[in-house]
Amino acid sequence: MPATAKLYETDPYVQTFTATVLVCTPAGEQFAVQLDRTAFYPEGGGQPCDTGALGTALVTDVQEHGGVITHTVSAALPVGQTVEGRIDWARRRDHMEQHTGEHILSGTLHRLFGAENVGFHIGSPAVRMDMSVPLTAGQLAEAEAQANAVIRADAPVRCWYPAPEDLAKLTYRSKKEIDGAVRLVDAGGADLCACCGTHVSTTGQVGAIKILSAQSYKGGTRLAVVCGERAHQSIAAAWQDAAAVGTLLSSAPGRLLPAVQNLQTAEAALKQRLAAMQNALSEALAQAAVPGQLAVLHCDGADGDGLRRICLTVSARTNALTAVLASGGQGLAYALCLPGGDVRPVCKALNEAFGGRGGGKPGFCQGSLACTDFADVQNFLVNYHE
Repeated sequence: MPATAKLYETDPYVQTFTATVLVCTPAGEQFAVQLDRTAFYPEGGGQPCDTGALGTALVTDVQEHGGVITHTVSAALPVGQTVEGRIDWARRRDHMEQHTGEHILSGTLHRLFGAENVGFHIGSPAVRMDMSVPLTAGQLAEAEAQANAVIRADAPVRCWYPAPEDLAKLTYRSKKEIDGAVRLVDAGGADLCACCGTHVSTTGQVGAIKILSAQSYKGGTRLAVVCGERAHQSIAAAWQDAAAVGTLLSSAPGRLLPAVQNLQTAEAALKQRLAAMQNALSEALAQAAVPGQLAVLHCDGADGDGLRRICLTVSARTNALTAVLASGGQGLAYALCLPGGDVRPVCKALNEAFGGRGGGKPGFCQGSLACTDFADVQNFLVNYHE
C-alpha cells in the first residue's frame, strides 16, 4: 500500500477535499478506510486525531501506521469511489491553537530556564505539559508573559522538511531520535522543534496562552495550559466567578484577597468564641448530670467538635453512657461516649434504626441520622440502655 498523501502538512487550513477510496474493510461495527490522500490528521505527537465525515460516513478515529493513514468510519465506502472529506474545523482549529501555543511556551521555558518538554498531550479541558525541571510561580509568570509577547508580535509559523545537510546545521528540540526525514516547526522564532502536528500560520492566531496550574511531577513540573479560544473562555469564566464573589464580599475583582483575609480573620474569631461557649455549656451540663445515669442531651447549635466536647465532659461526670444530639442538615448529628466501655454496638443499632452513618473507637463514636425527631432517638436510647 503506498503512503497516504498528507494534505494537512502542506495546508493545515484545508477543511474539505476529495480523495479516492483505496481500501474499505470491516472493523467491528465500523469500517477501516484508506485513501490516496487525506486532510484528516491522525493521532500522534500528543495531538488527538481529526474527526468529521467522508461522504455520509462519520469519521470517528484516524491512525497512521508505516505512512498509511486509516480512517475509522461509520459506514462502508465503495473502493475506487471518489469521496468528499469534511474536517470538523472547530476541533482542528482548537488543536492548531493549542499545539502552536505549546511550542511557544515550551520554547520560552527552554530558553529562560533550560526546561525540556518531556510530555505533552492536548486533552480536555486543558493541555498537559510535563517540564523536566522544577519551576517556581515567578518563573512561570515570566515565561507566560514572554510567550504572550511572542503572540502579540504575530510572527510567521513555518513548518518544513529541511534537507539533511541543512538539518545537520540546526539546533532543535526533539523528544526522541527520528529516522529519515525530520519535519521542523519554527514557532515565530520562539521555538524550533521536530513535530508532526498541525499549527496556525502566525503566532498571533494563537490569541493567548494561560497557565492554569502547576504541580511537582517526577522531579519536574506538570502544567495545565490553555491557548486560543480555550484561554478566552477560561479567563472569562474566572472573571465571572471573581465578579460574583466580589458582589458577595462587596469588593471588586482585584481586591478580593484582602476581603477574603478579613473574612477568615472574622471566622477564626467566631470559632474561638463558639469554642469558649461550648466549653462553658459542657461544664454546665456536666454539673447538672446525674452520676451513673444515662444522659441524652439535645444541644442545637453545637458543631461536630462541640458535640465531642460536650459528650466527653458530661460522660466524665456521669461515668455512664452519654449521647449528645444536634439538628443539622437533613437530620440529627450525634456523639456517643462511655468511659471504659464500648459504644460501637449502640452506634450500630442507632444507625440501623434511623438510617444513620458513623462510627469510631470503643469509648467514643460520632455520626449523623436521617431522623429529625429528638424524642424518637431519645426513647430508642432509653429502651436500648434498659
